Amino acid sequence: MSITAAMVKELRETTGAGMVDCKNALVETNGNMEKAMEFLREKGLAAAAKKSGRIAAEGLVMSFVSADGKQGSIVEVNSETDFVAKNESFREFVEQVAHIAMNAEIMTVEQLLESPWINSEGTVKDALTNKIAVIGENLTIRRKEAYGKQGSGALVSYIHGGGRVAVLIELACDKEGDSLVDAGKNLAMQIAAMNPKFVQRGDVPQEFIAKEREILKQQALNEGKPEKIVEKMVEGRLTKSLSDVCLLEQEYVKDGDLTVAKYLDAVGQELGAPVSVKRFVRYETGEGIEKKEENFAEEVSKAMQG
Repeated sequence: MSITAAMVKELRETTGAGMVDCKNALVETNGNMEKAMEFLREKGLAAAAKKSGRIAAEGLVMSFVSADGKQGSIVEVNSETDFVAKNESFREFVEQVAHIAMNAEIMTVEQLLESPWINSEGTVKDALTNKIAVIGENLTIRRKEAYGKQGSGALVSYIHGGGRVAVLIELACDKEGDSLVDAGKNLAMQIAAMNPKFVQRGDVPQEFIAKEREILKQQALNEGKPEKIVEKMVEGRLTKSLSDVCLLEQEYVKDGDLTVAKYLDAVGQELGAPVSVKRFVRYETGEGIEKKEENFAEEVSKAMQG
């Protein structure tokens, strides 16, 4: 059977595979489109295993809250390049992963991978492997978190930079509605921008404080400060350091005259009921992953030689 350019184009648009691979698949299957798709999938599955060792430090983070506001999730799915992270097919895949991750019974990434895929007999792991085959890069589901709404209040999600940073936050309040959700969005933007580690001072582990105190003491000594005043300096700097990592003590980014705690007080007065931050989680794409630095010109040269 004669393989036409239109057939190759159709197969490429359906599978996302390379032009040459699509042509070869059609040749191998004598122009049978369905068998050609299976051929590419089989070839892709083999290729996916080879790609699994590559460092995937780009990608997307995505947070999501269900339509009824009772369930929320946040996930990170990594790719090798930011080019893939901008691919609409990849973005849709991450959104689907976030939807599945809302299930409160899915506690770990391993359980998520074994969960049923949307409208499919396969699992999330199967869908991931297929996506690796189509895109041609190593992809990994790195982490996930799910919140089930606890009592009265609001679950709010926020995505910044097209998926570079994502936040999921839960507010507690006896009065619900759009004003509370708006406050949640403002705080989610605060968290995205200022990267607090804890809600309030009482949440900070003693180990964190001890380590921070030691670092600040060493900094003061390295600055040549006399030991007799170092302790007093350290305590002052420690107070400032802890206010930077505690959400409620941070300067509110939308109004520098307020702290976040003061902003919440104002929201509570407007609503007629106190508002508090129950919990939050912030993901930033690739944070903590050691990226392999490689000269782009050398990479192109290697590809040409290969």
